Amino acid sequence: MHERFAEAIAERKASDRYRSLRAITPGPPGFVMRDERELLDLSSNDYLGLARHPELARRAGEWAENFGTGARGSRLVSGTLEAHSTIEARVAAFKRTESAMLFASGWQANAALFPALLKLEPKAAVFADWLVHASIHHGIAAARTKHHGYRHNDLDHLEELLEQHGRNAPARIIATESVFSMDGDRADLERLVRIARDHDALLVVDEAHATGVLGEGGAGLTAALADKPDIVMGTFSKAMGGFGAYIAASAQICDYLINAASGFIYTTAPPPPILGAMDAALDLVPGMDAERSSLETLGDQLRAGLSDLGFDTGASNTQIIPVTIGSEADTLAASAALEEAGVLGVAIRPPTVPLGESRIRFSLSSVHQVAQVDRVLDIMRGWR
Repeated sequence: MHERFAEAIAERKASDRYRSLRAITPGPPGFVMRDERELLDLSSNDYLGLARHPELARRAGEWAENFGTGARGSRLVSGTLEAHSTIEARVAAFKRTESAMLFASGWQANAALFPALLKLEPKAAVFADWLVHASIHHGIAAARTKHHGYRHNDLDHLEELLEQHGRNAPARIIATESVFSMDGDRADLERLVRIARDHDALLVVDEAHATGVLGEGGAGLTAALADKPDIVMGTFSKAMGGFGAYIAASAQICDYLINAASGFIYTTAPPPPILGAMDAALDLVPGMDAERSSLETLGDQLRAGLSDLGFDTGASNTQIIPVTIGSEADTLAASAALEEAGVLGVAIRPPTVPLGESRIRFSLSSVHQVAQVDRVLDIMRGWR
């Protein structure tokens, strides 16, 4: 196996897909330090600047003092604290669902969810947008079920597949993101709910990149729907400034997942300091309309400026703005040029994105300023 490790690394280097860890130090709001240089951070998911908010830090420390640094056990053994139940009730109210349950991460939640669902009906047909997160693809693969991928945001294609492969299936599951993490565009959730109802399908929506940023009070794009998706996943590790994830659904679905989702059953519960940061974020985020408005304005500014310069930003209409370069080598060169100019714009390459669609994924934060976006556009102008 040791020779195989070396070969795999060599192959990745040869194809410009090799990845390595490069440390940063958080700097002033909107900046990071790397190699003793200050860089404008356009690659994080800290969309509201809460990762350095003093109240999240204070509350995390307070809950650590009061409840300890670890939950000491899994949820079904001795790890469920009153604090877990408190946060889960707050998440359910935030998402306007009957119930909610906490997971250690969004990846874990998605990877555990789909095998648990497919235990109910192993021959169910699953229909997922081609561009859903890798954790959803992993969960579906782990369930060893038939997956019918539909073209990105092409709901006509989804309906065709449901007619072809769903009609005779014993059950149907549809999976999408509300805001797609690499493209920054949105799913048509109202139509997706109608399609799910018409085909008696379970609809699962990943709200990781919408939670905190979009919807009334930052509750995401699903919360205000009169007819909601059946299952909604979201995270505390992006706009909410901390760590961890949730699944929000009916009480019956959550009760089932508590008994069937291995990623929930067989892992230690989220620790009290993380819960404290969640509690603080749930206090702060609903009142951050000014920050959400600023973030929308900055997104429009950067997107329009890049378009004027001739860059392809796809169908982005959120705080995530991809600039598609094409080849892995060219994208790495673009990222290096940005860093040299004082901007952290990380290259995103296959398999995270499709072959030939390597890109710089700009992601804005409400702590950024108009002048900083202008500076980025000036740097990009130098490439034209």
